[in-house]
Amino acid sequence: MMFWDGGGGHWVFWQAAVMWGAMVVFWGLVIWAVYALVTNAGRAPQAPWHGLGPDARSILDQRLAKGEIGPEEYTRLRETLEAGRPKAPVG
Repeated sequence: MMFWDGGGGHWVFWQAAVMWGAMVVFWGLVIWAVYALVTNAGRAPQAPWHGLGPDARSILDQRLAKGEIGPEEYTRLRETLEAGRPKAPVG
């Protein structure tokens, strides 16, 4: 009664197939994990604002530096951005 298959002591085909399938899945997951770690290690870290890229203030600064907007529009847009951002608690 060692294997509950009639006392033959041999593996049934489906048991060997499940074992091989599980081994293939296991090694596939290991290879995928190594690949994911290697590819993510070479990437630049995300921007600090929820991973959405550069924050709006730095984009606004770049547009002013490139001459795409004037100082008056820069001031107006900066005030608009700061009005929508919650204030940090003091202290």
